Amino acid sequence: MRRELLIAFTAFFFMSLSALTGVYAVEEKAKIETLLTKQVDVTGDAKKDTIYLRGNPYEDGSLFLKEIYLDIAATDGKTYKINLEGGYEPAIHFIDLNNDEVKDIFIGIPTGDSGGISNYFLYTLKDSSVTDLTPPEPLVIESQFKDGYQASLTIQETGQSYSFDLSDRGKDYERMGLYLNGKLNEPSELMVLPYGTLKPVKVSGNKYGLKGIQRLSGVFNADSIAYVKSTWFFEKGKWILQDVSVEKIVPSKNQ
Repeated sequence: MRRELLIAFTAFFFMSLSALTGVYAVEEKAKIETLLTKQVDVTGDAKKDTIYLRGNPYEDGSLFLKEIYLDIAATDGKTYKINLEGGYEPAIHFIDLNNDEVKDIFIGIPTGDSGGISNYFLYTLKDSSVTDLTPPEPLVIESQFKDGYQASLTIQETGQSYSFDLSDRGKDYERMGLYLNGKLNEPSELMVLPYGTLKPVKVSGNKYGLKGIQRLSGVFNADSIAYVKSTWFFEKGKWILQDVSVEKIVPSKNQ
């Protein structure tokens, strides 16, 4: 009798566990949200494929998506899933960026960091094959403060150098301990941020490339000093730097 009761109890336990697992699976699946649905030819067969941009919120009501991915249903019956990184409010563009006359998939996902940083992804599905085109890396920038409330930067890719007169921030820098009577207390670098913006732009005729904007800050993130803008063109399987410009940021009176 005891053996029969034990068998019955064990069976009931596993049935309950299975039921609970099923409930949690349904709840987890229910969290997946379809953020966008588009019909665009991304394989080059002149037929519109269906692209779903989906996300899984960190928790109910959260704006942060811990998982973001693409589900693609091609017209030839094949399906694809492309996993992306988590973040907030992803934006997607369908545009030919590698100049093969087939639209690519370009996605930007804000990270939510105080620096306004986003992660970017670029894929082509030409001929029903997923290829990661990987957007260009941010410029490598060397920078430093100098005596007399000065600063300089050098862009490694081009060798270009720029100088900045930061005398209008001198009092603040003295108060923060960066300078003493105009002399730098110790060697200090500027804060060089990754792309805050990377977006498609026309580069040559009707051909598109990408334009990125990086921000340089001083002693804290909001101490913005300059924007470094770079333009890129995809050619022969790689990103080619086309142009670089630097724009000094004049601090507001309230800063």
